Amino acid sequence: MALQKVDKIWMNGKLVDWDDAKIHVLSHVIHYGSSWFEGIRCYNTAKGSAIFHLDRHLQRLIDSAKIYRSQIPYTKEEIARAVIETIHANNLRECYIRPIAYRGYGDLGVNPLGCPVDLTIAVWEWGAYLGKEAMENGIDVCVSSWRRPAPDTIPTMAKAGGNYLNSQLMKLEALANGYVEGIALDVSGHISEGSGENIFVVQEGILYTTPLISALLPGITRYSVIALAKSLGIEIREMNIPREMLYCAQEVFFTGTAAEISSIRSIDKIVIGEGKSGPVTKKLREAFYDIVHNGNDKFGWLTFI
Repeated sequence: MALQKVDKIWMNGKLVDWDDAKIHVLSHVIHYGSSWFEGIRCYNTAKGSAIFHLDRHLQRLIDSAKIYRSQIPYTKEEIARAVIETIHANNLRECYIRPIAYRGYGDLGVNPLGCPVDLTIAVWEWGAYLGKEAMENGIDVCVSSWRRPAPDTIPTMAKAGGNYLNSQLMKLEALANGYVEGIALDVSGHISEGSGENIFVVQEGILYTTPLISALLPGITRYSVIALAKSLGIEIREMNIPREMLYCAQEVFFTGTAAEISSIRSIDKIVIGEGKSGPVTKKLREAFYDIVHNGNDKFGWLTFI
């Protein structure tokens, strides 16, 4: 989906014109992937515009940089104010929000310490990441030949730019073979996650998801679905999931800020359940939408702006 240009982007404390939001070609991030970012949504709820899990997203941004021995030169509260300022500057009622911290212009070598940590916040209008049909009818996916990294190689709990080269390989392979998305295995051959989504499996009414040890990003929507399932009385288990369990499941779905709750209708050309959203997926999606569309937030996840 092409970016929808808006008026202003926030860069290191200043709002600049969209076309002037530039960095130097010798910035460290371009050469070594040294960036940490978030994807956040602001929803136009029935009770007004609200950002979903702003605090939790920004804490993950700060933690991602910390894992890579970097410190963002703004507090979480300052970043939150900047996010809201950027939305208001562009007169948006709902949008996708991309804060990104990165090593900028300074020295150029693997050692990043001679480069400043810069922060940019962009917002734009963005629809369904995997397409509107994904919500109800589901998408066709495959198990990727590319695996997630071993635990002593790259820290997958960090949402870091360089980490996503692995995700690109998965996504490109899936698209080249006629699928919408790929599912990665971890180093042990268990299910990990999608290229940019966490995964859930429904078997005999029980909701399963993969644990953090399976080399996945601790997703904010993943966290929300687990909390929603508990509130709805749906039994949930975090455990290693073998590949073949996907094929025999009644329901499988992806979660993510961009993907929200997207059904999977087939994996490796094997139809999952009835090939469309199942009752557990629908129940969770309805509860999720009641928060982000209707503004009925009993969890305190929305920041109204």
